[in-house]
Amino acid sequence: MKSASILQRLRGSFGNAAGTIVFGMEDGTVSIFGLIFGVAATTTNTKTVLIAGAAGAAAAAVSMMAGTYLDIETTRDETNATGASVNPATGSVMSLSSRLAKIGLTSEQSQALAAAVQRDANAVSGLLLALKGASGTAANPLEQALWMLLADFFAAAVPILPFVFLPILQARIVSGAVTVALLIGLGIGRAQIAKRNAIRTVVETVSIGISAALAGVAISMLIDRLFSQ
Repeated sequence: MKSASILQRLRGSFGNAAGTIVFGMEDGTVSIFGLIFGVAATTTNTKTVLIAGAAGAAAAAVSMMAGTYLDIETTRDETNATGASVNPATGSVMSLSSRLAKIGLTSEQSQALAAAVQRDANAVSGLLLALKGASGTAANPLEQALWMLLADFFAAAVPILPFVFLPILQARIVSGAVTVALLIGLGIGRAQIAKRNAIRTVVETVSIGISAALAGVAISMLIDRLFSQ
Protein backbone atom coordinates (compact mmCIF):
# COMPACT_ATOMS: atom_id res chain seq x y z
CA MET A 1 0.00 0.00 0.00
CA LYS A 2 2.84 2.34 0.90
CA SER A 3 4.74 1.59 -2.31
CA ALA A 4 1.59 2.23 -4.35
CA SER A 5 1.20 5.59 -2.63
CA ILE A 6 4.82 6.50 -3.37
CA LEU A 7 4.39 5.47 -7.01
CA GLN A 8 1.24 7.53 -7.32
CA ARG A 9 2.98 10.54 -5.84
CA LEU A 10 5.91 10.12 -8.25
CA ARG A 11 3.51 9.96 -11.19
CA GLY A 12 1.77 13.11 -10.02
CA SER A 13 5.10 14.86 -9.50
CA PHE A 14 6.29 13.75 -12.93
CA GLY A 15 3.12 15.07 -14.55
CA ASN A 16 3.42 18.42 -12.78
CA ALA A 17 7.06 18.70 -13.87
CA ALA A 18 6.59 17.59 -17.49
CA GLY A 19 7.47 21.01 -18.88
CA THR A 20 10.48 21.31 -16.59
CA ILE A 21 11.70 17.85 -17.58
CA VAL A 22 11.45 18.51 -21.31
CA PHE A 23 13.17 21.87 -20.93
CA GLY A 24 15.93 20.33 -18.82
CA MET A 25 16.52 17.52 -21.29
CA GLU A 26 16.64 19.94 -24.18
CA ASP A 27 19.11 22.19 -22.38
CA GLY A 28 21.34 19.28 -21.34
CA THR A 29 21.32 17.74 -24.80
CA VAL A 30 21.99 20.92 -26.74
CA SER A 31 24.69 22.37 -24.47
CA ILE A 32 26.69 19.17 -24.07
CA PHE A 33 26.21 18.20 -27.72
CA GLY A 34 27.96 21.42 -28.70
CA LEU A 35 30.65 20.99 -26.04
CA ILE A 36 31.43 17.36 -26.88
CA PHE A 37 31.64 17.89 -30.61
CA GLY A 38 33.73 21.01 -30.14
CA VAL A 39 36.30 19.15 -28.05
CA ALA A 40 36.18 16.01 -30.21
CA ALA A 41 36.88 18.07 -33.32
CA THR A 42 40.31 19.10 -32.03
CA THR A 43 41.57 15.98 -30.24
CA THR A 44 41.80 12.22 -30.61
CA ASN A 45 42.21 11.75 -26.87
CA THR A 46 39.04 10.12 -25.53
CA LYS A 47 39.93 10.99 -21.94
CA THR A 48 39.98 14.69 -22.78
CA VAL A 49 36.53 14.48 -24.38
CA LEU A 50 35.09 12.56 -21.43
CA ILE A 51 36.52 14.94 -18.82
CA ALA A 52 35.19 17.98 -20.68
CA GLY A 53 31.79 16.37 -21.22
CA ALA A 54 31.39 15.11 -17.66
CA ALA A 55 32.50 18.39 -16.11
CA GLY A 56 30.23 20.38 -18.41
CA ALA A 57 27.26 18.10 -17.77
CA ALA A 58 27.63 18.27 -14.00
CA ALA A 59 28.10 22.04 -13.95
CA ALA A 60 25.19 22.65 -16.33
CA ALA A 61 22.83 20.34 -14.45
CA VAL A 62 23.56 21.91 -11.06
CA SER A 63 23.28 25.40 -12.55
CA MET A 64 19.91 24.63 -14.12
CA MET A 65 18.70 23.03 -10.88
CA ALA A 66 19.61 26.14 -8.91
CA GLY A 67 18.06 28.42 -11.53
CA THR A 68 14.82 26.44 -11.52
CA TYR A 69 14.61 26.46 -7.73
CA LEU A 70 15.17 30.20 -7.49
CA ASP A 71 12.79 30.98 -10.34
CA ILE A 72 9.91 28.93 -8.91
CA GLU A 73 10.54 30.14 -5.38
CA THR A 74 10.49 33.75 -6.58
CA THR A 75 7.30 33.15 -8.56
CA ARG A 76 5.67 31.53 -5.53
CA ASP A 77 6.67 34.43 -3.30
CA GLU A 78 5.29 36.93 -5.80
CA THR A 79 2.04 34.97 -6.01
CA ASN A 80 1.74 34.85 -2.23
CA ALA A 81 2.43 38.57 -2.04
CA THR A 82 -0.21 39.20 -4.68
CA GLY A 83 -2.69 37.02 -2.83
CA ALA A 84 -1.97 38.79 0.43
CA SER A 85 -2.58 42.15 -1.19
CA VAL A 86 -5.88 41.16 -2.77
CA ASN A 87 -8.19 43.36 -0.78
CA PRO A 88 -10.53 45.83 -2.41
CA ALA A 89 -9.77 48.29 0.33
CA THR A 90 -6.08 48.40 -0.57
CA GLY A 91 -6.50 49.23 -4.21
CA SER A 92 -5.76 45.77 -5.68
CA VAL A 93 -8.76 46.20 -7.99
CA MET A 94 -6.97 49.17 -9.52
CA SER A 95 -3.93 46.93 -10.02
CA LEU A 96 -6.14 44.37 -11.78
CA SER A 97 -7.63 47.08 -13.99
CA SER A 98 -4.14 48.27 -14.90
CA ARG A 99 -2.99 44.76 -15.83
CA LEU A 100 -6.07 44.16 -17.96
CA ALA A 101 -5.35 47.37 -19.82
CA LYS A 102 -1.77 46.26 -20.44
CA ILE A 103 -2.89 43.08 -22.22
CA GLY A 104 -4.99 45.01 -24.72
CA LEU A 105 -8.37 45.68 -23.14
CA THR A 106 -9.75 49.18 -23.45
CA SER A 107 -9.92 51.33 -20.36
CA GLU A 108 -13.69 50.88 -20.22
CA GLN A 109 -13.45 47.08 -20.56
CA SER A 110 -10.73 46.69 -17.93
CA GLN A 111 -12.54 48.93 -15.46
CA ALA A 112 -15.85 47.13 -16.04
CA LEU A 113 -14.29 43.68 -15.49
CA ALA A 114 -12.42 44.83 -12.39
CA ALA A 115 -15.59 46.40 -11.00
CA ALA A 116 -17.52 43.16 -11.62
CA VAL A 117 -15.27 41.19 -9.28
CA GLN A 118 -14.26 43.92 -6.83
CA ARG A 119 -16.34 42.48 -3.98
CA ASP A 120 -14.88 38.98 -4.38
CA ALA A 121 -11.23 38.78 -3.26
CA ASN A 122 -10.89 35.21 -4.56
CA ALA A 123 -12.08 36.25 -8.01
CA VAL A 124 -9.62 39.14 -8.11
CA SER A 125 -6.82 36.83 -7.00
CA GLY A 126 -7.74 34.24 -9.63
CA LEU A 127 -7.74 36.82 -12.41
CA LEU A 128 -4.37 38.17 -11.31
CA LEU A 129 -2.90 34.67 -11.31
CA ALA A 130 -4.38 33.93 -14.73
CA LEU A 131 -2.85 37.11 -16.14
CA LYS A 132 0.54 35.98 -14.86
CA GLY A 133 0.07 32.55 -16.43
CA ALA A 134 0.12 30.86 -13.03
CA SER A 135 -1.80 27.72 -12.17
CA GLY A 136 -4.02 27.36 -9.15
CA THR A 137 -1.57 24.92 -7.55
CA ALA A 138 1.83 26.33 -6.73
CA ALA A 139 4.80 24.29 -7.92
CA ASN A 140 7.16 22.92 -5.31
CA PRO A 141 10.57 24.59 -5.90
CA LEU A 142 12.65 21.68 -4.56
CA GLU A 143 10.63 19.08 -6.44
CA GLN A 144 10.89 20.94 -9.73
CA ALA A 145 14.59 21.61 -9.19
CA LEU A 146 15.32 17.90 -8.62
CA TRP A 147 13.45 16.93 -11.79
CA MET A 148 15.46 19.55 -13.64
CA LEU A 149 18.72 18.12 -12.27
CA LEU A 150 17.84 14.56 -13.28
CA ALA A 151 16.51 15.51 -16.72
CA ASP A 152 19.42 17.79 -17.57
CA PHE A 153 22.09 15.32 -16.43
CA PHE A 154 20.41 12.32 -18.08
CA ALA A 155 20.08 14.10 -21.41
CA ALA A 156 23.65 15.42 -21.17
CA ALA A 157 24.90 11.84 -20.79
CA VAL A 158 23.48 10.79 -24.16
CA PRO A 159 26.09 12.49 -26.38
CA ILE A 160 28.86 11.54 -23.92
CA LEU A 161 28.31 7.79 -23.52
CA PRO A 162 29.40 6.74 -27.04
CA PHE A 163 32.87 8.08 -26.25
CA VAL A 164 33.05 5.71 -23.25
CA PHE A 165 32.57 2.58 -25.34
CA LEU A 166 33.84 3.43 -28.83
CA PRO A 167 36.98 4.84 -30.46
CA ILE A 168 36.68 8.56 -30.92
CA LEU A 169 36.05 8.50 -34.70
CA GLN A 170 33.16 6.03 -34.41
CA ALA A 171 31.94 7.72 -31.24
CA ARG A 172 31.43 10.98 -33.10
CA ILE A 173 29.06 9.31 -35.55
CA VAL A 174 27.13 7.35 -32.95
CA SER A 175 26.94 10.34 -30.60
CA GLY A 176 25.57 12.53 -33.37
CA ALA A 177 22.98 9.93 -34.38
CA VAL A 178 21.64 9.18 -30.89
CA THR A 179 21.61 12.86 -29.96
CA VAL A 180 19.60 13.79 -33.05
CA ALA A 181 17.19 10.95 -32.23
CA LEU A 182 16.79 12.32 -28.70
CA LEU A 183 16.22 15.84 -30.04
CA ILE A 184 13.49 14.50 -32.31
CA GLY A 185 11.82 12.89 -29.30
CA LEU A 186 12.12 16.11 -27.32
CA GLY A 187 10.63 18.06 -30.21
CA ILE A 188 7.62 15.75 -30.20
CA GLY A 189 7.33 16.17 -26.44
CA ARG A 190 7.47 19.96 -26.72
CA ALA A 191 4.79 19.90 -29.42
CA GLN A 192 2.44 17.84 -27.25
CA ILE A 193 2.93 20.01 -24.17
CA ALA A 194 2.57 23.31 -26.02
CA LYS A 195 -0.10 22.01 -28.47
CA ARG A 196 2.06 23.09 -31.39
CA ASN A 197 2.67 21.68 -34.86
CA ALA A 198 4.85 18.60 -34.31
CA ILE A 199 6.89 18.83 -37.52
CA ARG A 200 7.72 22.49 -37.01
CA THR A 201 8.67 21.94 -33.36
CA VAL A 202 10.86 18.93 -34.19
CA VAL A 203 12.66 20.87 -36.93
CA GLU A 204 13.25 23.77 -34.53
CA THR A 205 14.57 21.51 -31.78
CA VAL A 206 16.90 19.54 -34.04
CA SER A 207 18.11 22.73 -35.74
CA ILE A 208 19.04 24.24 -32.37
CA GLY A 209 21.00 21.13 -31.43
CA ILE A 210 22.87 20.99 -34.73
CA SER A 211 23.60 24.71 -34.52
CA ALA A 212 25.08 24.20 -31.05
CA ALA A 213 27.29 21.39 -32.34
CA LEU A 214 28.47 23.47 -35.29
CA ALA A 215 29.16 26.45 -33.03
CA GLY A 216 31.17 24.23 -30.68
CA VAL A 217 33.20 22.79 -33.55
CA ALA A 218 33.81 26.22 -35.07
CA ILE A 219 35.02 27.90 -31.88
CA SER A 220 37.17 24.90 -30.90
CA MET A 221 38.88 24.74 -34.28
CA LEU A 222 39.42 28.50 -34.26
CA ILE A 223 41.06 28.42 -30.83
CA ASP A 224 43.08 25.36 -31.74
CA ARG A 225 44.40 27.07 -34.87
CA LEU A 226 45.18 30.33 -33.08
CA PHE A 227 47.15 28.70 -30.27
CA SER A 228 48.92 26.11 -32.40
CA GLN A 229 50.78 28.75 -34.40
